[in-house]
Amino acid sequence: MQGRAKATRRSLLEAASRLFEERGYAGTSISDISALSGRTSGAIYFHYAGKEKLALAVMEELFATWPALIARHRGTDLPALERLVALSFSVARAFRDDVVVRGGSRLWAERKSVDASLPSPFGGWIETVVGLLEEARDEGALAPAVIPRKAGNAVVYAFFGLHTVSDALDGRKHIEESLHDLWHLLLPALQADPRPTPLLDRVQARLDGADAPPVSVAPAAGTSNAPPSGPEFSPV
Repeated sequence: MQGRAKATRRSLLEAASRLFEERGYAGTSISDISALSGRTSGAIYFHYAGKEKLALAVMEELFATWPALIARHRGTDLPALERLVALSFSVARAFRDDVVVRGGSRLWAERKSVDASLPSPFGGWIETVVGLLEEARDEGALAPAVIPRKAGNAVVYAFFGLHTVSDALDGRKHIEESLHDLWHLLLPALQADPRPTPLLDRVQARLDGADAPPVSVAPAAGTSNAPPSGPEFSPV
């Protein structure tokens, strides 16, 4: 029974995420979620008590995605700059491929429509990037003129600015190619020994192999519906 309830909640969460991404919060109704998920309106109210609570659950699921992903990349023994670049590609893939991440991102952009207290934006990401740049400095891999705090801010601004433009242009379809170009611009300024291409090649090879962090993708519309606490992160 508990497994069935968990499956129902996940089905509702993914269906709502897809609709929130496509139509926004105001443009999505309980009946829409019911129709896409194949669950009754009663089931939605039973598990989530309405659209607002369901939207909040989507955003909470999104916020919970990042600490585990960060911990996975920071827990390796790779050089810090490689971990930073690899993390950025894993996040980009989540934004592109994970329906809950995409739905939560749009909800956060429309957060004034949802009456709920949400985490402060971007602070956790900045601290994560600054921490990795400080590790790179301690490893001797950071250019002497680079100040981790200032560079960390700039990297986060550039990364999420890239996502905003990529989403507007093609729904992040080519986000990895664009991110690759961004790192080719940023790494020569960050590296003590500027060689961006070998670093990017190593990261790409690892991410395309068995070590790539998984993402969960909801079933397409019309098909069957078969983390730890940490810093506050923005979903955009």
